[in-house]
Amino acid sequence: MHNPPEPLNKSFYNQPTLQLAQSLLGKLLLKETDAGLASGFIVETEAYLGPDDRAAHSFNNKRTKRTEIMFGEAGHAYTHTMHTHCLINVVTGGIGHPEAVLIRGVEPYTGQGLMEGRRPKAKKKRQWTNGPGKLTKALGITMDDYGHALDQRPLWIADGKMIETSQIASGPRIGIDNSGEAKHYPWRFWVAGNDFVSR
Repeated sequence: MHNPPEPLNKSFYNQPTLQLAQSLLGKLLLKETDAGLASGFIVETEAYLGPDDRAAHSFNNKRTKRTEIMFGEAGHAYTHTMHTHCLINVVTGGIGHPEAVLIRGVEPYTGQGLMEGRRPKAKKKRQWTNGPGKLTKALGITMDDYGHALDQRPLWIADGKMIETSQIASGPRIGIDNSGEAKHYPWRFWVAGNDFVSR
């Protein structure tokens, strides 16, 4: 990719969180490192609706050093670690409304050699990026990207493929068993039939 696509305008992120979680499907997530550029089409997301969502890190308006970025402007990266893996979320909701969308799966696009090298234990291509901790590793996204504005390089989101509403499936989020009724909310969205969806 000689000229990578331009970042989406900041205004793209000013959508209601559940809507944004679906609008992100098909968009291109790009990361430039010294090794080069790697990118993938977003194929799976999960929405977290902040203060009233028991599965969200910002439930009850919990404000810590970790969640601070979520209380700011939409369109920034909220990275956090879970079981040694770095995960990336898109901050939504606007100032004082700490909501976010977790990116759970991407379909590799450019820099596939880099991805393969970063995921040496993955036996198949689909295992490079079919999970939130796998895709950050493959793309070179780290905790250093915390708070980064997603309309700026070296980590940004650009236009990608058009995903029709009929192609979007939804269901309960994954790995949040201790969150009461919130674990049943159908706030995970994915491109139906795509190989790079986490499960």
